Amino acid sequence: MGANPSSGCPVQQRNDESAASSMQAVLDIEGMHCGACAARVEKVVGALDGVDMANVNLATERLDLQFDPTRTDLNTIGAAIRDAGYGVRENPAIREVLLAIEGMRCAACAARVEKVVGDLDGVSSVAVNLLNDNATIRFDPAITSLSRVSDTILAAGFEPRIDAASGVDDRRELERDMALRSQRSAVLSALAFTLPLLILTMGHMIGMPLPAWLAPASAPLNFALAQLALILPVVWIGRHMYRSGAGNLWRRAPNMDSLILLGTGSAMLYSLVNTARVAAGDSAAVGLLYYETAAAILAFVMLGKYLEALSRGRTSLSIRKLMAIQPRTALVLRDGGETELPVDVIRVGDRMRVKPGQRIPLDGRVIEGATAIDESMLTGESLPVEKRAGDPVTGGSFNQNGSIVVEVERIGADTTLAQIIRLVEQAQAGKAPIARLADRVSGIFVPVVIGIASAAALAWLLAGENLPFALTIFIAVMVIACPCALGLATPTAIMVGTGRGAEYGVLIKGGEALEQLRSIDTIVFDKTGTLTTGKPAVTDIVAADGFDADSLLRFAASAETGSEHALAAAIVAAAEARSLPGLPVSDFQAVPGRGLSATVDGRSLLLGNLALMQANGVIETEPAPATSCARDGKTPVYLALDGRYAGLLAIADTLRAETAAAVDALRTAGLEVVMLTGDNRHAAATVAREAGIDRVIAEVMPEDKAGAIRELQADGKRVAMVGDGINDSPALAQADVGIAIGAGTDIALETAQVVLMRGSITGVLTAIELGRATLRNIRQNLFWAFAYNSAGIPIAAGALLLVGGPLLNPMIAAAAMALSSVSVVTNALRLRRFRPSV
Repeated sequence: MGANPSSGCPVQQRNDESAASSMQAVLDIEGMHCGACAARVEKVVGALDGVDMANVNLATERLDLQFDPTRTDLNTIGAAIRDAGYGVRENPAIREVLLAIEGMRCAACAARVEKVVGDLDGVSSVAVNLLNDNATIRFDPAITSLSRVSDTILAAGFEPRIDAASGVDDRRELERDMALRSQRSAVLSALAFTLPLLILTMGHMIGMPLPAWLAPASAPLNFALAQLALILPVVWIGRHMYRSGAGNLWRRAPNMDSLILLGTGSAMLYSLVNTARVAAGDSAAVGLLYYETAAAILAFVMLGKYLEALSRGRTSLSIRKLMAIQPRTALVLRDGGETELPVDVIRVGDRMRVKPGQRIPLDGRVIEGATAIDESMLTGESLPVEKRAGDPVTGGSFNQNGSIVVEVERIGADTTLAQIIRLVEQAQAGKAPIARLADRVSGIFVPVVIGIASAAALAWLLAGENLPFALTIFIAVMVIACPCALGLATPTAIMVGTGRGAEYGVLIKGGEALEQLRSIDTIVFDKTGTLTTGKPAVTDIVAADGFDADSLLRFAASAETGSEHALAAAIVAAAEARSLPGLPVSDFQAVPGRGLSATVDGRSLLLGNLALMQANGVIETEPAPATSCARDGKTPVYLALDGRYAGLLAIADTLRAETAAAVDALRTAGLEVVMLTGDNRHAAATVAREAGIDRVIAEVMPEDKAGAIRELQADGKRVAMVGDGINDSPALAQADVGIAIGAGTDIALETAQVVLMRGSITGVLTAIELGRATLRNIRQNLFWAFAYNSAGIPIAAGALLLVGGPLLNPMIAAAAMALSSVSVVTNALRLRRFRPSV
């Protein structure tokens, strides 16, 4: 329109000065078995000069780093971790691909390929196999790409067969599966020796007497040596625990393995001494053997760790689902044909054919065809979305029924799916403030337990008990203590919670945001684009006598055809929705600040604001319908034909279809809902009334929105701000939790702690409910971890004996310890059953 007729996941960037010199990295850590290990790694790395932040996630076995590369580097950090007794896996971001290469005829050709590819920045190794005509290439996708590698090989005169590329993106999954198989094999092997040992020592209790040549009364030495022979394989199978425990004791940083080492080592040493006594002729010493106790402890711990690993693998199920939905190949249109290529080599601007029943390989825009797209895995929206030429599509979404051609707009790390995965991974690497107490306790837990075990054993000796009794107490305290449960209580719940949120299109950027969500009591909505669609639409057509609504709209739309003004687009869209054909237009002339004039279907037309009508003598005063529209925040657009007033069209930013129901659900959940807008009070009040919002803060300039949030916080409110635009960013940052609509601007998405990928405000309640459920789960986990250790350690120390109770058998203590961490992870997995109420 000529004039306005109403004239009457990403990673948040650091903004401080050091941001330019700050670098982030993620390292995979090997050898961590409990919360004490995680605390040790954090302490060692955090103490390095230049390290700004070091967070260890025990559940994922990852270290999230932020450091100054001018003062330290990854090699130094890795060396410090290895010196602390832990391993550092190779950078998980490095990719390895196998390319078939045609045209190599001799060793010189192979050497040429190795040289040109090896010279590329980001390529760490190239190995060409001339016999198989292929090359194994390792590179950092953050520095170079498979497309660049293939182009380099082509430029050297050889043809890479990209369609034969086999990526190793699933390396972590394969490694995990191999580790689980190895653990299972170790557990079964340990049990295969432990069960006969238990039968040997306790079988007589259940009617399984031993033959005379093996019975302790008639053949004590055979009895002792048979036990020794059965436990040695168990010790060998569990030797990794001894290595870890001894190494950490030597470094004066004991962990859970150190407790196992001291407990079972004491039992073994004591049993070996008594075996020697039996060999020397002291048959009474055969009753002082604890081989079966040590073996059972080792077997139970290994079984518990295996069950824990199985459960922990399920905590990352959501993110693995997201990774699995992107196709590895795409049907690319090139040289007049269709070629199937890996998505890694596709470039921006390439065109892909996507057939019914296939997933969209990469983000792009439909240029041919029409279909319905299922985006539920990305946004949580269950209903398919109709797509036609010009509409954007997202990689990973499912093409239901039409064949379409898509022009690629984003590849690699820039795709929506890659950003979602990155945001979820970053969230899972973070920590919730509630975990700090557990972290502090984990750091000193093992030394305290060693002290308690030693003190308890000594106390019972001083009280007159014998050495075997005191040893039983010592071993029981050592093996019942479980720092693992403390270390896993928070990260497992955060992993499952953030992953479950991603399945519903709610991206929560870390544990702190999750914790803050639980305490939110006030939701502040921006109006335009958040509560409303953000797009003007014709809401009312008021025709004067002698005219009808359809003809009025038809004339107005014909005059506005071709205009890019938002109000003009609303008029044209309304006519298209009613299938009204256009009329011939001539003599078009824009009237700055007022509207336009034209000849439409041979009739003189004026379209614009009241000033245009008055200047041409059409009307002198504002009609009553126009006054009513303005009061409701709508923009009246007047139309005159042949100098006669024909009526008006009211245009407004309409409410989202789900807004009223979402606001009602929030209020039902006990949350206060506030609307914050720069619009005038009348317009704001109208929208608030339609949405069911009682409190409105209107006529607030963009720079003052953060101040409005501060005032609410000063009144004791815990505020979540929901917005979508650049002008919302300060308020999003000021709020206790910033929530951005996924269709909003990049800066809003970066500033917010929660992103609603569906673009629907129903996700606000989903985020609140998920935050509450996750924090409730974390508190349950922490309560169990603290309660278990608080009760278990005194019982193991003999507290029940003081009131006439039993002495805790160390084997039962080991089983309890093994199951305690499994129970924490299993409880966290209950979050996978989370369902939003709307």
